[in-house]
Amino acid sequence: MLVLAKLLAGFSIFCAVILAATHFRTDNYPEQNQARYIGLFLVAVLGAIQYFHFIYLESGTLYIHTTLYQVLLFSVAPGFYLFSKPLLKGEESFQARTLLHALPVIAAPFLPAKFALPSAFAVGAVYLLWLAHSLYSLRAQRSRFHMEIAVLGITLLIALAVLIMGLSLPQINEKLFFCLYASAIGCAFILVNLAINLTPRLPVKLAEAAAETYVKTTLNNVNCDEALHQLTYLMTDRRIYENPELDMGALARQLGLTSHQLSELINTRMGIGFSRYLREQRIEAARTMLLAEPSASVLSIGLSVGFTSQSNFYDAFREVTGMTPGKYRKITHSPAPK
Repeated sequence: MLVLAKLLAGFSIFCAVILAATHFRTDNYPEQNQARYIGLFLVAVLGAIQYFHFIYLESGTLYIHTTLYQVLLFSVAPGFYLFSKPLLKGEESFQARTLLHALPVIAAPFLPAKFALPSAFAVGAVYLLWLAHSLYSLRAQRSRFHMEIAVLGITLLIALAVLIMGLSLPQINEKLFFCLYASAIGCAFILVNLAINLTPRLPVKLAEAAAETYVKTTLNNVNCDEALHQLTYLMTDRRIYENPELDMGALARQLGLTSHQLSELINTRMGIGFSRYLREQRIEAARTMLLAEPSASVLSIGLSVGFTSQSNFYDAFREVTGMTPGKYRKITHSPAPK
C-alpha cells in the first residue's frame, strides 16, 4: 500500500504539470476564462498536496501538519466549485458573493491541526453535494456523455470515500489515512486524464450542455430562418471560419444577434453547440482541400481553415471524421479495387 501510494503521489505531481502545460489552453476554454485560471490553480494545489504526501510517506517529515498544508487542503473544495460552476451552470460572472468561498481558506491557518483535516473534509462534503446536484441537473444531456459520466461517477465515489475517511479522523491510523488519501488523489488524476483523452474538448461540451439546460429562450423576436440563411452565407461564401480569432461573440455581432441568441439558434436548429458547429465548418473545408491540393501539407491546410496548431487540427478532424487528416487523404485517394 505504501509503495502504491508513493507511486500515485509521484504520478499526480507529474500529471499536474502536464495538465497545466497542455490542457488549460484558451482553445479548450474559449469562453470560460474563470474556469481556465481556477483550473490551473486547482491542479497546482493538488500537485502541492501530493508533494507533501510523498515527502511524508517517504521520510516521515510532518509537512502535513503545517499551516501551508492546511491552507492548501481548504483550497481544494472551493477551487473545484469555482472551476466547475461556469462549466456546469453555463454562466461565468464574478459577483461579490463569490469572495465568500475564500472564507474557509482564510480561516484555515487559525484552526488547531487536530481539527483542521476533519473540518476541511466537512466543508468538502457540502461542495460535493452541490456537484452531485449539478451533474444530476444535466441528466437530460446524458446521451452526449455516456463514458464521461461514468468517469465522473467513479470520481465522485472516490471523493465520497475520502470524505468519509477524513471525517473519521483521528479514529483512523494517520499513516494509513495519508496512504489512502494520496492514492485516491492519484486515481482521480488517472480518471481525469482518461476523460480528457476520450473528449479533449470536454469543458466546451459541458458548457454547451449546461447552456441548453438552463437558458430561457432568447429567440422570440428573431427571424430564425433569415438568421440561418445569413449564417450559411457567412460560412460558405465569405468563409469567415478561416479567421482563427472567430468566436461566438464576433459572429453574433455580424448577424445582429447576441451571443445567447446565436448559441440557442445553433443548438435548437442544428442540435449541436457553437464550438462543434465551427469545427465542422472548418473540417468540411479541410476535407475538400486535402483532396483538391494533394501536394499541400496537412499542417498548412489546417492553418488555412482557421486552426491555430497541428494538434488542434488533428483533434478536431479525428472528432468529426473518426480518423486523422493523413489517413482520410490516403483512403480517399486510394484507387478502388478492381
